[in-house]
Amino acid sequence: MSFSSDVKAELARQYSKSRHCQVAELSAMIMQEGRISMAPWSMSFESENPMLMEKYAILMKSAFSVDVSTEVASQDCKNIVEAIQGLYLEKVCCKRAFIRGAFMASGSMSDPNKAYHFEIVCRTPEQASRLQELMTEFETEPKIVERKNHYVVYLKDGSQIVDMLNVMEAYVSLMNLENVRILKEMRNTVNRKVNCETANISKTVNAAVKQIADIELIRDTEGLDSLPLPLREMALVRLEHPEAPLKDLGKYLDPPVGKSGINHRLRKLSAIADNIRGIDVVD
Repeated sequence: MSFSSDVKAELARQYSKSRHCQVAELSAMIMQEGRISMAPWSMSFESENPMLMEKYAILMKSAFSVDVSTEVASQDCKNIVEAIQGLYLEKVCCKRAFIRGAFMASGSMSDPNKAYHFEIVCRTPEQASRLQELMTEFETEPKIVERKNHYVVYLKDGSQIVDMLNVMEAYVSLMNLENVRILKEMRNTVNRKVNCETANISKTVNAAVKQIADIELIRDTEGLDSLPLPLREMALVRLEHPEAPLKDLGKYLDPPVGKSGINHRLRKLSAIADNIRGIDVVD
């Protein structure tokens, strides 16, 4: 099963005890996937998801004492439609139930290992706006996009999707998503550190290669004996320890020299080499 299917399977087992919450959830399901006719009064609800159909039947039985396995009487349809159309979502629990029902009917989620994406497809812009307002009340920032004559309310922020799973009371899925987020963040942190270390190593290696090239140029042109004693000692130590970092190079000098002193001497050697290169270019 996909992550989205797992979430819906968990929500299918989530039943509110209060009738007002049951009506709220049922209302969202019918608005998203149901068909209603007023002349004469009739309604239908179809889905390829058997869990959704089962929940629809149980909610209809519990909230309106209607058995959907038989033809629903016209008066019952009228009562249900009027209850749905007159629904006013005031309680927080009912708002949670409504969002849960909407997601059960026409929502989906991407595999969080690949991307963070939560969406609910609505038939009309009015439905999308209403759903967006409800989700915003739970401190999320859903967006709306039009797609193939439908209106999609969506979230792309991982932490906000976690919040929405909490709103819908999909706690197991919430923990699974959090585990994925933690692992992804750990991988990203490790990758950042590795990339940083690789960059630092590359920078150090390139600097050492340049330093050795400078020293070899001085040696092969003017000779190391032409250098002042501190620079000559520095040049010899660098040639003898080509892979050593700067902080270790100073330990090989007598007396030892700190990193800043090593940097100063190597810069002087580089300046001498650059001067030689300048003379060579002029020639």
